[in-house]
Amino acid sequence: MTQPAPPTAPVPSDRPDRPDRPDRPDRPDRPDRPDRPDRPCVTELRLAAFTTHRRAVFPLGPLTLLAGRSGCGKTSALRAYEALARLGGGAELGAAFPDPVACVPERARPDAQRRRGFRIGCTADGPAGPVRLDVAVQAEPELRVVGERLTADGLILLETALRDPGKRAVQAAWHTAGPTPVTRGPLPDDRLGTALLPLRVAGKTPGQRRVLAAAEQMVVALRSAFACDPQPALMRGPVTAGSGRLLGGCGNLADVLWRTRAECGRRHAQFVAAARAGCTGPVTDVLARLHGDGTVAAAVDRGDGLHTDLGRLGHGELRYLAFALVLLTGPGVLEVDPAGEVPAALQTLTILADGFDRGLDPCQQRQLLGLAARMCERGHIRLVGAVGDGSCAAGTEGVTVVHLDRD
Repeated sequence: MTQPAPPTAPVPSDRPDRPDRPDRPDRPDRPDRPDRPDRPCVTELRLAAFTTHRRAVFPLGPLTLLAGRSGCGKTSALRAYEALARLGGGAELGAAFPDPVACVPERARPDAQRRRGFRIGCTADGPAGPVRLDVAVQAEPELRVVGERLTADGLILLETALRDPGKRAVQAAWHTAGPTPVTRGPLPDDRLGTALLPLRVAGKTPGQRRVLAAAEQMVVALRSAFACDPQPALMRGPVTAGSGRLLGGCGNLADVLWRTRAECGRRHAQFVAAARAGCTGPVTDVLARLHGDGTVAAAVDRGDGLHTDLGRLGHGELRYLAFALVLLTGPGVLEVDPAGEVPAALQTLTILADGFDRGLDPCQQRQLLGLAARMCERGHIRLVGAVGDGSCAAGTEGVTVVHLDRD
């Protein structure tokens, strides 16, 4: 278990048009290295200027816990990751940042044009090697991307900048090598340019192919993310049947249980075992029943014909069951948008678990963290969770704990 120091260094500038520059100077193209992971994954989240964060760098392992008391920025870090994931999937800025002004650092001062914004970024590792993405977003007076930089080995593969505030476009330049080292053209200012590169780059030269490989790795690493914060109040009663995919608040848990119980007996057996370890009283099965009015209700089978409806379970028990189901299922069951053009064997689902320990007793925390460690060890699932106290990870192998407390 590693425990990096809190990221608290100050930001020298709040200008929204300057994404962070790579730490290393430009280098010539380097061939792919065979020791890179087969599954693209995000290994670092950077919040250069975002809400309460300044120059914050979060290393992300297969299982990462962001630890700290309320108000230290755990939830905002998860929201930044979720926003990047949406942008990687092609979403517009407004969908990724529904309240952009709230993302601006509180003490950020506007420039001469009365602009304020924020800066975020990440690093994705995979077959193409570590690829770094940094994005500068203007939140006021209007929401737009004003700068973006995609780099690998210190070489700038894509760089955009807002040249004419009167136009809804940024000027982009991407690496091509060959007779023409750089290609220039406009890109829309309301989307992530990296996600648009596969539509703009032909892939005819080695330089173009390198740009495509880096962009595709970043997009695949980002877009398969599932933000989850179970809401027990929504899980207690019957729900309409037919959705089949678990929502982030887990309000349709009963419907998804009905589906998974019928489709995968092995995973359901694992879920029942997890329920037995984390719920009070005997558990022989977890049932889902379809009613005549088209609704589904779930219950815990206690044995001897006694069933306990989910509505009778405790707050912590319901959150525990929801997280266990998320860990034991995959993109086909969760409400996510994976990269359909990439084989599932080459993708990793990242679970963004807010309040991963909220409402859970120590036994439930221990059981859930152990289940998460076992699932993340396989490589097809990663988890970034927010917890109040990082000591819950003591004794669990493979957990990266990042402490966010600032004093």
